[in-house]
Amino acid sequence: MAHKKQENYLDKIPVKNEKIGWSKNEEGLVSLEIENRGVFNKIAQKLFKKPRVSYVHLDDNGSFVWEIIDGKMSVYEIGQKVEEHFGEKAQPLYERLVKFFYILQSSGFVKWCNE
Repeated sequence: MAHKKQENYLDKIPVKNEKIGWSKNEEGLVSLEIENRGVFNKIAQKLFKKPRVSYVHLDDNGSFVWEIIDGKMSVYEIGQKVEEHFGEKAQPLYERLVKFFYILQSSGFVKWCNE
Protein backbone atom coordinates (compact mmCIF):
# COMPACT_ATOMS: atom_id res chain seq x y z
CA MET A 1 0.00 0.00 0.00
CA ALA A 2 1.58 3.28 -1.11
CA HIS A 3 1.43 6.21 1.26
CA LYS A 4 0.57 9.55 -0.24
CA LYS A 5 3.24 12.07 0.69
CA GLN A 6 1.65 14.83 2.74
CA GLU A 7 2.37 18.25 1.29
CA ASN A 8 3.59 20.99 3.59
CA TYR A 9 1.48 24.13 3.08
CA LEU A 10 4.48 26.32 3.97
CA ASP A 11 6.38 24.92 0.97
CA LYS A 12 3.69 26.02 -1.50
CA ILE A 13 4.50 28.90 -3.84
CA PRO A 14 1.61 31.30 -4.45
CA VAL A 15 1.12 32.97 -7.84
CA LYS A 16 -1.21 35.94 -8.35
CA ASN A 17 -4.15 35.44 -10.68
CA GLU A 18 -3.20 37.69 -13.60
CA LYS A 19 -6.90 38.42 -14.25
CA ILE A 20 -7.30 40.14 -10.87
CA GLY A 21 -6.85 43.88 -10.97
CA TRP A 22 -5.55 45.68 -7.94
CA SER A 23 -4.59 49.15 -6.79
CA LYS A 24 -2.90 50.83 -3.85
CA ASN A 25 -4.23 53.88 -2.01
CA GLU A 26 -2.29 56.81 -0.47
CA GLU A 27 -1.80 54.87 2.79
CA GLY A 28 -0.26 51.97 0.87
CA LEU A 29 -3.23 49.63 1.36
CA VAL A 30 -4.13 47.30 -1.49
CA SER A 31 -7.61 46.80 -2.94
CA LEU A 32 -8.29 43.75 -5.10
CA GLU A 33 -10.86 44.12 -7.88
CA ILE A 34 -13.41 41.44 -8.73
CA GLU A 35 -15.44 41.76 -11.90
CA ASN A 36 -18.98 40.51 -11.27
CA ARG A 37 -19.67 38.37 -14.34
CA GLY A 38 -22.33 35.87 -15.28
CA VAL A 39 -26.04 35.94 -15.92
CA PHE A 40 -27.13 36.46 -12.31
CA ASN A 41 -24.64 39.28 -11.81
CA LYS A 42 -25.84 40.99 -15.02
CA ILE A 43 -29.44 40.80 -13.80
CA ALA A 44 -28.49 42.12 -10.36
CA GLN A 45 -26.54 44.98 -11.98
CA LYS A 46 -29.57 46.03 -14.03
CA LEU A 47 -32.37 45.43 -11.53
CA PHE A 48 -30.67 46.22 -8.21
CA LYS A 49 -27.96 48.62 -9.40
CA LYS A 50 -25.23 46.26 -8.16
CA PRO A 51 -21.71 47.30 -9.19
CA ARG A 52 -19.91 45.69 -12.14
CA VAL A 53 -16.75 45.57 -10.03
CA SER A 54 -16.46 44.76 -6.32
CA TYR A 55 -13.42 45.53 -4.18
CA VAL A 56 -11.71 43.62 -1.39
CA HIS A 57 -9.71 45.99 0.80
CA LEU A 58 -6.66 44.45 2.50
CA ASP A 59 -5.16 45.56 5.80
CA ASP A 60 -1.45 46.38 6.41
CA ASN A 61 -0.38 42.73 6.62
CA GLY A 62 -2.48 41.61 3.65
CA SER A 63 -1.28 44.51 1.51
CA PHE A 64 2.35 43.78 2.35
CA VAL A 65 1.91 40.09 1.52
CA TRP A 66 0.03 40.78 -1.73
CA GLU A 67 2.80 43.03 -3.00
CA ILE A 68 5.59 40.54 -2.35
CA ILE A 69 3.88 37.53 -3.97
CA ASP A 70 6.22 36.94 -6.90
CA GLY A 71 5.62 33.31 -7.90
CA LYS A 72 9.06 32.35 -6.55
CA MET A 73 8.84 32.65 -2.76
CA SER A 74 7.13 29.97 -0.69
CA VAL A 75 4.58 30.71 2.02
CA TYR A 76 7.38 30.08 4.55
CA GLU A 77 9.69 32.61 2.87
CA ILE A 78 6.89 35.17 2.65
CA GLY A 79 6.30 34.61 6.37
CA GLN A 80 9.96 35.41 7.08
CA LYS A 81 9.58 38.73 5.20
CA VAL A 82 6.36 39.51 7.10
CA GLU A 83 8.06 38.83 10.44
CA GLU A 84 11.04 40.96 9.41
CA HIS A 85 8.73 43.84 8.46
CA PHE A 86 6.07 43.69 11.22
CA GLY A 87 7.91 41.93 14.06
CA GLU A 88 5.71 40.94 17.01
CA LYS A 89 2.67 42.56 15.36
CA ALA A 90 2.64 39.68 12.83
CA GLN A 91 2.01 36.98 15.46
CA PRO A 92 0.61 34.33 15.31
CA LEU A 93 2.46 34.52 12.01
CA TYR A 94 2.00 31.24 10.17
CA GLU A 95 -1.54 30.59 11.46
CA ARG A 96 -2.63 33.95 10.05
CA LEU A 97 -0.62 33.58 6.86
CA VAL A 98 -1.96 30.10 6.05
CA LYS A 99 -5.55 31.26 6.66
CA PHE A 100 -4.95 34.36 4.47
CA PHE A 101 -3.58 32.25 1.60
CA TYR A 102 -6.44 29.77 1.99
CA ILE A 103 -8.92 32.64 1.55
CA LEU A 104 -6.97 34.12 -1.40
CA GLN A 105 -6.82 30.72 -3.12
CA SER A 106 -10.45 29.77 -2.50
CA SER A 107 -11.55 33.20 -3.81
CA GLY A 108 -9.47 32.78 -6.97
CA PHE A 109 -7.00 35.59 -6.23
CA VAL A 110 -4.00 33.23 -6.19
CA LYS A 111 -3.16 29.75 -7.37
CA TRP A 112 -0.24 27.53 -6.46
CA CYS A 113 2.84 27.22 -8.62
CA ASN A 114 2.82 23.91 -10.56
CA GLU A 115 -0.92 23.35 -10.13
